[in-house]
Amino acid sequence: MNVLPVELRSLRGLFSPAGFRLLTRRSELGLVLAAMLVGVAAGLTVTAMSMIAAAMHQAVFKIDPSERLSASLIEDKLVLLSAPVCGGALLGLLLLVLARRRKRPLIDPIEANALHGGRLSLTDSILVAVQNILSNGFGASVGMEAGYTQLAAGLASKLGVKLNLRRSDMRILVGCGASGAIAAAFNAPLTGAFYAFELIVGAYTIASLTPVVVSALIANLVARLFSASSFEIDVGHFGAVVPADYIPALALGLVCGGAGILLMKGVAFIEEVARQSAIAPTVRPLLGGIAVGLLAFVSPQVLSGGHGAMHLNLATEVTISGLVTILLLKAVASAISIGSGFRGGLFFASLFMGALLGKIFAYSAPYFGDATLTPVIYAVVGMSSLAVAVIGGPLTMTFLALETTGDFPITVLVLAAVIASSFFVRSTFGYSFATWRFHLRGETIRSAHDVGWIRNLTVDKMMRADVRTAWADISLEDFKKKFPIGSAQRVILTDTNGRYAGLVLVPEVYGAAVETPEDEKGVLAFRRYENDVLLPTMNARQAAALFDATESEALAVVSDLIERRVIGQLSEAHTLRRYSEELDKSRRELSGEL
Repeated sequence: MNVLPVELRSLRGLFSPAGFRLLTRRSELGLVLAAMLVGVAAGLTVTAMSMIAAAMHQAVFKIDPSERLSASLIEDKLVLLSAPVCGGALLGLLLLVLARRRKRPLIDPIEANALHGGRLSLTDSILVAVQNILSNGFGASVGMEAGYTQLAAGLASKLGVKLNLRRSDMRILVGCGASGAIAAAFNAPLTGAFYAFELIVGAYTIASLTPVVVSALIANLVARLFSASSFEIDVGHFGAVVPADYIPALALGLVCGGAGILLMKGVAFIEEVARQSAIAPTVRPLLGGIAVGLLAFVSPQVLSGGHGAMHLNLATEVTISGLVTILLLKAVASAISIGSGFRGGLFFASLFMGALLGKIFAYSAPYFGDATLTPVIYAVVGMSSLAVAVIGGPLTMTFLALETTGDFPITVLVLAAVIASSFFVRSTFGYSFATWRFHLRGETIRSAHDVGWIRNLTVDKMMRADVRTAWADISLEDFKKKFPIGSAQRVILTDTNGRYAGLVLVPEVYGAAVETPEDEKGVLAFRRYENDVLLPTMNARQAAALFDATESEALAVVSDLIERRVIGQLSEAHTLRRYSEELDKSRRELSGEL
């Protein structure tokens, strides 16, 4: 059976822009082909950004090409201080230019998929990537993963716009960009795929499985063509995982959950202090650079993302005081870097700090009877547990442990610890790093799950504009002449200035006994809901809540709460019907039925 549409049976039709667009919209094969293109773009993006950052490290800090910045011995204190300061100054100048030319906030892939149907500005994504490279290249304590995923997802969204994809397919394609970026960055296709499912798309479905995994695999292959480096951890020989090992692993997961909450609150605290101060946003990165440079005097391991420092601390024996010192320095440096305005994320920083915390925790291992784990394995467990507390994605971090160690028993142990950490954070805090930052600026989203359609289903799109109105001072006799029984169900009253004055049920007027022929109260005696109105910007959920609170079957829609000019009417039945239709449409898109 030929799965191609009739219009695409010829090669010319298939490879033309219009034909590819039609194939993508009408066949799952088209979406997979688009995912392949996104995978190539993601692999090239990660490779190019990594090379640029590495070249900057070599030029700025004068290290050898074979060295990692955070594992290098840099004797020149002036370089350690001046590099982050110069990076902060350059970033401040860029922020100054952007503040004058671009007023809208930059949107990341999670917000784009949650609220905007996967639409992500490529220009904004390039700006984020440039800021991330500047920050990391000059030694700020941030990773490159935020820039990787932002630019790859931006390219995917741009392709989706060109192909005129449906909302559900656009969100999947953005997830393909993010999965490819993470897969290429860590040489871990499964990690990249589940990063997309858990953090970018917000759900795992059969419809999204093939394109997301294909993108991750291709991005990883492309990145390995240009660079053979990969993120691997040698756990050595330790025997077998025994049931007694799960007790310290679960305890470490809970400890990492608490540490993750402290780290996220620390970043938010620094951002809030900076916001409330008189320091201009364009100057804050410079001051943050000074702080990071001073911390680098104590240990250069705080610089950049921390890849070299992680391998250094895993491969060598370090005292508990040394581990604690590096952990605290890295936590403070990361919080200051992000809080002061450097662009980047906490993905790898949380992995590094989790590994340090795991090795520190290993010193308590003798107190757990019959436990057999080595410090390196505790480091792997801590790495994934702290990362899931900060970033989210339990399966993402579990597969990262599997792909970096290649050991399945350790992965099962990590899964138990990750679940404990994730459960602790969700129960006591409720946010990951990204969604916590959304919360601080007033957003209510807690994941990339698509809630944008609810916000787009607003009152002005559902209301009826052809409403029946009458003056509020109209007499009952004139009202009955103007609105005979059966002519209307509801009439909206307005005052002499055209402002909303209430709503009248016509059957109620005819059903009431008239006290005297000259009823001085007039129609105002029957008005309701004079203070309960809908606004055109309200969404379906807000409207339904107001209907429930007022116990009304319909309400008037006014322009705003000041002028109160009547522009329409909306019924509860119609609101719930439209909400159910959109909810069912979203469900069918998620399951691949559309």
